[in-house]
Amino acid sequence: MKTFDLDRRIAGWKGPLLAALLTLIAGLPGLLLLPPLDRDESRFAQATAQMLESGDYVDIRFQDEPRWKKPVGIYWMLAAAVALTSDVEDRDIAPYRIPSLLGAMLAAWAVAWAGSALLGARVGFFGGAIMGATFLLSTEAGIAKTDAMLCGATTLAMAALARIYMATRAGERPIRPHKLLFWIGVGLSILIKGPIGLLVIGLAVIALSIWDRNIKWLARLGWGWGLPLVALMVGPWAIAITIATDGGFWREAIGGDLAPKIAGAHESHSGFPGMYLLLAPLLFFPSTLLLPAAVSTGWSRRAEPAIRFLVCWLVPGWLMFELAPTKLWHYTLPTFGALALLAAAALARPIGKASRITGAALALFAALLIIGITVYGLTVYGTSTAQTWAALTVVTTLAAAAMGAFLLLNRAPVAALVASLAFGIVAHGALAGTIRQLRPLAIAPQLEKALEAADLHPRQGRTPGPVAITTYHEPSFVFLTGRDTDLTDAEGAARALAEGRPAIVEARDADAFRDAAGRLGVSGHAVGVVRGYNYSGGDEMTLTVYAPPPRPGTADDAGDGAGEAP
Repeated sequence: MKTFDLDRRIAGWKGPLLAALLTLIAGLPGLLLLPPLDRDESRFAQATAQMLESGDYVDIRFQDEPRWKKPVGIYWMLAAAVALTSDVEDRDIAPYRIPSLLGAMLAAWAVAWAGSALLGARVGFFGGAIMGATFLLSTEAGIAKTDAMLCGATTLAMAALARIYMATRAGERPIRPHKLLFWIGVGLSILIKGPIGLLVIGLAVIALSIWDRNIKWLARLGWGWGLPLVALMVGPWAIAITIATDGGFWREAIGGDLAPKIAGAHESHSGFPGMYLLLAPLLFFPSTLLLPAAVSTGWSRRAEPAIRFLVCWLVPGWLMFELAPTKLWHYTLPTFGALALLAAAALARPIGKASRITGAALALFAALLIIGITVYGLTVYGTSTAQTWAALTVVTTLAAAAMGAFLLLNRAPVAALVASLAFGIVAHGALAGTIRQLRPLAIAPQLEKALEAADLHPRQGRTPGPVAITTYHEPSFVFLTGRDTDLTDAEGAARALAEGRPAIVEARDADAFRDAAGRLGVSGHAVGVVRGYNYSGGDEMTLTVYAPPPRPGTADDAGDGAGEAP
């Protein structure tokens, strides 16, 4: 009987490729199952759709408002993905998420590639698998925004830097392809999210140089052609957007977005120092059981150049995010590659009793948090169709933690990791399915269906648009109904009916809407009601869809609706 030879199957290019494929499996359910999310994802998607519709790939806009907060890189990637796989008119969110999935796969590939040079193919593969299966990265892989691709670009740069660093430590000359990948990673990170990736890379370089008391290795990075390459990647768009906006992009991106995040909690996204440390067991799941061992490895083996590199990648960047007053859950993601490799490195040696016990406890704690969130969502917002998905989420999450903890406590850490990864990936997919079935949270898709059922959607071309809507002014609804969607008040909704356009009125605006409609002498038929919870605003909502009165000489197709207004 043949035995399974892991080392042979992950040798060379196979290990990084398998890690990337594992990430694809982990991230694909979220990409396919989740509805358009508010607010950032739908803003990115709608701004990209407007690029495709207008042909303007320089000036970023959401409806008529400038969206000058982030560079253009991610928008170009989203636009390319949609142009290659879909039609912008379809308003299907899945194609917009493809770059995020590719960014997550790139991150896992780069971690495995770096790990094979730092600590061997086995550690590299496990590090890439750990990275790709983390709940944080596999969640970001299914959301159309910057963070998964930023992680991929930053991790690529750090992986190439690891190869360069280890070559110089061995007295060898770094090869040009590694330098090229480093500078490509730097350029991509800037084009995607400005200085964030560069800060993680720069802090790692500074910390490593200070620790080694050696800056000579930095001369081997290829500065003479690397910096011009980055300038060539970023410069043309930077010049074009400066001209197109008369410098307004930089004023808004730096003065209106970056500076407030540094000075204080921007857009109510506040947190306390240590928040990311407390979140790590949840966000690193299902490999949470190896977190204590990763920390122990980083400390006890810090004299090794490879471990030292990982510590310098992880700690300064993590501290930067901990000290920044503005905090979101995903900010530390560019440092997760180092944490994943430290966790994988711990598998190469016996794990101490304290790390095994603490790791098992943290894994069970994280699983209970995930189960609690699932049960809460099912109880408050669930339907009967969500029960199967929720049950699968609970069972596989518990299995990932319990089996992993049992095997870890019994000194089988590799088996513990494999079991945790297998069940954890299924649990993450089931969680995406559960969220999809929490229909009260998906207000915009419900409104879209109500409009289509009444032949009122602008895409159907049977009723003049745009749709007017009060109070519920979320980007997901704009994405589904088009750039010209009229985000208005009760008076505007009544005017829309008078102009022969459909209107959607939130319950709190109902009285004012009736008064305005009475003054205008217009009536409309209520053809549908959508109830749900706006998780972005924290409000319960009841939205009534009104069809405009029939034009003279046309049949009243909406006459069998719920009633008239006023």
